[in-house]
Amino acid sequence: MMSSVINRVLALIFLWGVTTVVSAQTPEFIIEIREHLFYPSELKIPAGQKVKLIIYNRDATPEEFESYELNREKVIVGNSQGIVFIGPLKPGEYPFFGEFNPKTAQGKIIVE
Repeated sequence: MMSSVINRVLALIFLWGVTTVVSAQTPEFIIEIREHLFYPSELKIPAGQKVKLIIYNRDATPEEFESYELNREKVIVGNSQGIVFIGPLKPGEYPFFGEFNPKTAQGKIIVE
């Protein structure tokens, strides 16, 4: 019985280690929302690789990161952050916009 508990603990430690290594290899990119604009409005990311977008909403009002081409949408409450994973993607341009302020909150992901 004790050996099965030890085996389970070791398996959990191994799985945690593998997860940590995989997440550590995922490149992270930051986008900020300020005054209903995305900064940067053009973000370059590597082709063929999954990436993590950390989106900080510096405005007091909520905004939705949305992209039909990326098949993603995420509401980010005012003065908070959200995380969106995208990719792996082929080279090209993938526009995104803020659903609540579509005339000003616009940008694109450039995959190279």
